[in-house]
Amino acid sequence: MRRTVAFAAAALTALTALAFGVPASAATGTPWADWGDMQGSSGAYSGHVQIASPQLQADYTSDSRGGSVGVISGASVWLAASTDVGAKYGSSRDQQYLNLRPRADNATSPSETTYTFTRPTPTVNWTFVLGDIDADKVRITALGPDGQTLTAAQLGFRGGFNYCAPGLAGKPSCTGDAADVPSWDPATTTLTGNPTATDTSGASAWFEPNAPIASLTFAFTRRAGFPVYQTWFAAITRTISGTVTDTSAGGPSDGTVVRLIGSDGSVLGEATTSTDGTYSFPDVLATDGYRVQIAPPTGKISDDPSRTVDVSNADGTADFSVRDIVPVPVSGTARDQHGNPVAGATVTLDGGRTVVTAADGTYLLDDVPVGIHAVTITAPDGYSVISSPSPFTVPGNDETPITGKDFVLQELPTLSGTVTAAGHGVGGVVVTADGPGGTAQTLTAADGTYSFPRLPSGDYTVAVQAPQGYAVSGAASRAEAVGALDVTDVDFALARLGSVAGAVTAQDGGAIANATVTVTGPDGAVTVTTDGDGGYALGDLPPGEYTIAVTVPDGYTGATPVSRSVTLTDAGELIEGQDFVLTPVAVTPTPTPSPSITPTPAPTTVPGGTGAGALPATGADPFPALGAALVLLLAGAITVIVARRRRA
Repeated sequence: MRRTVAFAAAALTALTALAFGVPASAATGTPWADWGDMQGSSGAYSGHVQIASPQLQADYTSDSRGGSVGVISGASVWLAASTDVGAKYGSSRDQQYLNLRPRADNATSPSETTYTFTRPTPTVNWTFVLGDIDADKVRITALGPDGQTLTAAQLGFRGGFNYCAPGLAGKPSCTGDAADVPSWDPATTTLTGNPTATDTSGASAWFEPNAPIASLTFAFTRRAGFPVYQTWFAAITRTISGTVTDTSAGGPSDGTVVRLIGSDGSVLGEATTSTDGTYSFPDVLATDGYRVQIAPPTGKISDDPSRTVDVSNADGTADFSVRDIVPVPVSGTARDQHGNPVAGATVTLDGGRTVVTAADGTYLLDDVPVGIHAVTITAPDGYSVISSPSPFTVPGNDETPITGKDFVLQELPTLSGTVTAAGHGVGGVVVTADGPGGTAQTLTAADGTYSFPRLPSGDYTVAVQAPQGYAVSGAASRAEAVGALDVTDVDFALARLGSVAGAVTAQDGGAIANATVTVTGPDGAVTVTTDGDGGYALGDLPPGEYTIAVTVPDGYTGATPVSRSVTLTDAGELIEGQDFVLTPVAVTPTPTPSPSITPTPAPTTVPGGTGAGALPATGADPFPALGAALVLLLAGAITVIVARRRRA
């Protein structure tokens, strides 16, 4: 992990916006994301990332701990064009990325960073990259627009690489090993760094999801040391352009309004044709499902006002033509009971000829013959028809347009609410509504809000599913009756899961490894053992009262109390410093026995002897001692005799 180069000051970049009738930001010629500014502080960060405007962008929240986290400029660390991801998306040099950490530097307190996309992501031509995965691991969870979890195959793992590896042209100024790449486990959708959890440089992996994503979560866990990890986003963009021709005038149609419609029916951009009839939507995501629609000028009509465009592999073109309206034109608008336009509704003339309402709810039928006519409307899903125009007559010899043939539709009611934790909205939470139409499922937006629009009347059970790192606080489901009016404030509360951590040491400060610590709370008791540094930690704890107790190992006694109580609230605290100090038990040594002393015997009478100096009888045989004395006397006498003979 290149700690010394990874935390340069952030430098904002910009992406060219789609045309909205307002000036676009300056183009950078890069597909890499603009991260803007990170808000908040340790344990509660948030921000916004714009990958391609306006289609691919997300709000994010993270409970990463502080310390060298934030938006990084990319001036010192980047993904070179010679990497696999760089070969497709270009070099990320001087392009922003995000640095984050675990929630705490232990194996049971991962940080969770969730990206809630404003629109579901495309299924091609975008990527996310996770870097500096070495002494750590990251579990990846993605939810689709329907709240279903994406499979490992849908996440689109493309491979691991090392952006510092030797031999890469244009690599950053760091040293890495080409063999040092994270491993991918599809069964757990987890990236794990090198087997020894060694702090290295450049180990990365890239993904290209092939299914739409509404919410993306990275759970980052420390394995050793004090790790950080890096996140990049990028997307390929293309241009949709074309020309609108006025066939009646024999030239370009100047000032024609052109709209870009997304696959979900929303208007992504609006442009106006120039004097030569041309228009352009630059920097649209390179995917399919687009529809370009024109709104002909007053007095004009288009026989084909809408075209589908696929820019997955190349720029797209959609040309149109308009002509004069042939009298008599008949027009009107479809709106709901609130006055909002209803697009995509089919209007039928006399049971035959049809036209579809535009984005503003309008429709127009020209060349309606003389006579009595009627128009009907087919309501889209979630609507019913309240009122339709009465039959009308096209008189002869009168070319006056017939207008105001309007429809009013009843939009079925919406059920909505908010999911919060500690007073703040939580994005990416799955909410289900089970009712007459079956089971519907949705995700909360970044602010925690959700809605089920246009529900048929009846009784519903609405339920929330706690995401990773949370527990439901209070009821997890509610019974609601849907009638003619909207049902609002169907709210749910979540509690953040907390953690406790500490160490068990001796009085002299030495670590006590393999000591047993028991944490008892609302869900029962859980035991952990201390590591080589005497540390312990336990995460994913729901709110409540907890007792932490250490089992004193043999040879120790408690220098401080060996149990304590802590309280975790819905905020999900990380309560560190729950330490225990033990004292070695003093061992009293076994005394060394004193040597035995043989008592001196009192004088006694030797058998056959009398007088002073005789030894008293003690029950022992005196003859061995007397024999030894006689031997010594005899040896001395022999020595004297021998000496005399030699001198002679």
